[in-house]
Amino acid sequence: MSGKKLAVSSTITLFLTTILMAFSLTVDAGENRAACYKKCVNDYGNVLGKTKSGVISYSNCNNDCVIFEPGNYKGTYTGVKWQCVEFARRWLLVNHGVVYGDVDFAIDIWDKIDHYTSVKNKTKVKVQSYVNGSSTAPVKGDLLIYAKALLGTGHVAVITQVDKKNQRLFIGEQNYKNQKWTNDFARAVDYVNKDGQYWIHDAYLVGWKHADF
Repeated sequence: MSGKKLAVSSTITLFLTTILMAFSLTVDAGENRAACYKKCVNDYGNVLGKTKSGVISYSNCNNDCVIFEPGNYKGTYTGVKWQCVEFARRWLLVNHGVVYGDVDFAIDIWDKIDHYTSVKNKTKVKVQSYVNGSSTAPVKGDLLIYAKALLGTGHVAVITQVDKKNQRLFIGEQNYKNQKWTNDFARAVDYVNKDGQYWIHDAYLVGWKHADF
């Protein structure tokens, strides 16, 4: 085959591959969107609860639902509605005026996010990672990061309150179980301090991300 014919063949192959990929993504997006209107724990977009600081958690219907519609808070992009990543980013924005960068999955926050960025002046706030069992205690505002084995994407939640006396953490989140909150937090998890190490008793937890605000 001549070089010219080979180039044309390669171009056609690339074109067809691109069309097939686009079609596949469209089908996947359609299937993910369709999942948002069936077998909902709570209807998509319903309010599940609200933290003490006024950050609302919305239902994502179920864990298979993905609608590529951008969320925002006062003009700042917060993420895809109503994913767990969007809630965590919005909570940080409302409470501290910072956001973190784009990630494909919640678990990516663990390795890829090393700073938050101030929306007001673009300064960077360093973020530390503490694996479960660390000697550094989890505190309010830390992000809890869960392994990819959970839901295939991992999960992120926010510590909104800490009860040191009873060693309990109160968590705000979206798209975990999509259930109504019964208080100003989604759920509570216990932790212990054993020999100077802090262990949070929650399945699939990798650790927590901390920033000094």
